[in-house]
Amino acid sequence: MNFSKHILVTGGAGFIGSHVVRRLVRNYPNYLIVNLDKLTYAGNLENLNDVAAAPNYRFERADICDAAALQRIFDAHQITDVIHLAAESHVDRSIEGPMEFVMTNVVGTVQLLQAARASWGNETNHVFHHVSTDEVYGSLGDTGLFEESTAYDPRSPYSASKASSDHFVRAYYHTYGLPIKMSNCSNNYGSHHFPEKLIPLMIHNIIENKPLPIYGKGDNIRDWLWVEDHASAIDAIFHNGRIGESYNVGGLNEWTNLELVHYLCRCMDDKLGRTAGTSAELITYVTDRAGHDKRYAIDACKLSTEIGWQPSVTFEEGLSKTIDWYLANQDWVSKVTSGAYQEYYEKMYIGR
Repeated sequence: MNFSKHILVTGGAGFIGSHVVRRLVRNYPNYLIVNLDKLTYAGNLENLNDVAAAPNYRFERADICDAAALQRIFDAHQITDVIHLAAESHVDRSIEGPMEFVMTNVVGTVQLLQAARASWGNETNHVFHHVSTDEVYGSLGDTGLFEESTAYDPRSPYSASKASSDHFVRAYYHTYGLPIKMSNCSNNYGSHHFPEKLIPLMIHNIIENKPLPIYGKGDNIRDWLWVEDHASAIDAIFHNGRIGESYNVGGLNEWTNLELVHYLCRCMDDKLGRTAGTSAELITYVTDRAGHDKRYAIDACKLSTEIGWQPSVTFEEGLSKTIDWYLANQDWVSKVTSGAYQEYYEKMYIGR
């Protein structure tokens, strides 16, 4: 079969990546979608069981730091475009061990840029879409929003590694003319999320009647983006965004961690048939994370104005869908948290 595009999606077995892969495979049967994933603890091919047999889907297990593997994959699948999501993404883990984040997020990104440049040469009919985070901008005060022009001010090893990768992507555009697009998103939530981040961890612990640990006073504020809306934004930017441009993607939903957990507790009590207030009794407060950013909030006007993208659900609607998925897929949770990662998972505090 002849495909009009051969798109390499890195990190396609992970949380956000699997939603992007699923969307592309289903919506673009004339595209070949090649999923490259190292399959670390957060990557699981079960996330893609529903499209694994699709005629336009391929999987390659590889490390983006492996230059030889990247060259083989680009050659074998005649890659025309890249959507780069592969990354180490958990702040707490970056504090404990920053070098793994430097290798994957910085060195791996540069290796991927090198592979794309070597394969495409000076051709401009390609897209290298680099997916990043709002955390590169640092921390906001009580007012204001992150804009695409906001100066970078990363505060954790994770955000510093992503900021570095962003700079390399821009450098390859300005220095070599590599046709890049970039996006920086706010906190994602939804199905298939490894239970070390705030929402899936709280859902799991409520089901198990375990403590719900909140960093500090719980007054840190995050903007929440439903993962399927993020996948639609990536689709829109990839197809309609301007080369060399960066786009912020936000859910327009600011919640303090404590407010969010209380709301989640009320939803879970209702869905589990528990007495109102039962789950909230599990809330506990733990020592705050080092360098914990106060507030993130995205201005997504550029994406809305230029491309017409808008979130499709409210946070309340998206959270209800997310809870329902986890309640219906407890076997998935048990599988991804078993074995070598169980001990670490059990002691995890809330997500970023």
